Amino acid sequence: MASLIDNLRDILDRESEAYEELTTLSRKKTPVIIKGDLPQLQAIMDEEQLVAEKINHIEKERSNVMKEIAKVLNTDVESLKLMDMIRVLERRPEEQQKMAQCHDRLKTAVYQMKQVNDQNKGLIEDALEMNQFEMNLLQAMKSAPETANYNKGAYNDGSHIGQTQGRFDAKQ
Repeated sequence: MASLIDNLRDILDRESEAYEELTTLSRKKTPVIIKGDLPQLQAIMDEEQLVAEKINHIEKERSNVMKEIAKVLNTDVESLKLMDMIRVLERRPEEQQKMAQCHDRLKTAVYQMKQVNDQNKGLIEDALEMNQFEMNLLQAMKSAPETANYNKGAYNDGSHIGQTQGRFDAKQ
């Protein structure tokens, strides 16, 4: 059991480091999003993808170790949480403290990553709204007001300022 606990702590430390690395990359994205530098943003996202794959691999390792620990403790792996592991280690205060520190570090890393990602999400949404506003403005500028031209029946002919009928002029 002790080797499983040590294994789990090692995995949690590596997972925390990976999340901290992902948070650092997300922080690098913030000024890039503000500048609108798409090639640089793509490069950072490629790096993030590599770290995310690393996290998935570590998460599989963690899942396997948790299954082994659940077998030893004769409990369901689905209901076994990290906090339960900390409680199980009550008789070993030093190991309990180390496991609690691993838990806290991982929790903090994930929380910080979420905060930065939420900020970046807001920036991207703002940029999309600005682009939509600019598109609407351009479309509004293209549509000119109707003229006061009337046809033979004294009805407004519906023509617009600056628009032509789109006829081909063979003389030119």
